[in-house]
Amino acid sequence: MKLTLIAIPLVLVGIYAFKNKKTPTTNTKQSIYDFVVKDLQGNDFDFSTLKGKKIMIVNTASKCGLTPQYKQLQEIYSQYKDSEDFVIIGFPANNFLYQEPGTNDEIEEFCQLNYGVTFPMMEKIDVKGKDQAEIYQFLTHKKFNKYKDSRVKWNFQKYLIGRDGQLEMVVDPKTKPNDPSVIAWITK
Repeated sequence: MKLTLIAIPLVLVGIYAFKNKKTPTTNTKQSIYDFVVKDLQGNDFDFSTLKGKKIMIVNTASKCGLTPQYKQLQEIYSQYKDSEDFVIIGFPANNFLYQEPGTNDEIEEFCQLNYGVTFPMMEKIDVKGKDQAEIYQFLTHKKFNKYKDSRVKWNFQKYLIGRDGQLEMVVDPKTKPNDPSVIAWITK
């Protein structure tokens, strides 16, 4: 009986500590424009070239129930890239049930063959956990993005960044890219 009374609180403390474990942050960037990342071909992609544009950053996966969102992403990119100075940046990630197992070459081929993706796609990264990429540390921590703390809930979560480089909206993965709220943000 005494062992049970001691064990239960210890288990509860352990569960609490595990659930509230903080991801270590290594980010030193103060602006989205400070980031230089690699694209699927291994080339540098400099976010400073996006100054003055509206940016949607989205974590993607090719074997997810939400993968058809690539179609809507491509549609809104094609429609608004010129008239609204809008760009989508895709970051493939294998953080949710191993739904992006492919190599960068396989991801690129999949995106082009199945969805005709022409928006910039970056190399595969981690969007959560101990190896979370610095750009996602920036996007998910208020102390960096000056907007709000968030966590990446699933594949196809969208981060909307205004023309001034400030994070303005975090869009749930299940919300489609062509949702009226997203289109209103792009066109405002």
